[in-house]
Amino acid sequence: MSTRDDRAESQPGEPPLPKLDFSIFVMSIIGSAHVHLGDMPHPDGHSERNIELAHQDIDLLTLLEEKTKGNLTGDEERLLTQALTELRARLSEVSKGT
Repeated sequence: MSTRDDRAESQPGEPPLPKLDFSIFVMSIIGSAHVHLGDMPHPDGHSERNIELAHQDIDLLTLLEEKTKGNLTGDEERLLTQALTELRARLSEVSKGT
């Protein structure tokens, strides 16, 4: 059976994986939103906008904000609040065709 430590090890020649924590989790959703907004390429290199999936990423971050209220460190709360502000603004720009 694989342990958490086993899964965190990288393959030879690859950079080490980051320690998993709330901020890393939030940053992964932020990255996904930017991919869906067309701001970053997909892992395979192509770029494609998908407003529905970007909206879903933002909704997921909003859900996390609601469910973790009062349970985050100051840095975690700032990361989430700032990300939501920026992503909502970007979604609005993209939706208007800017």
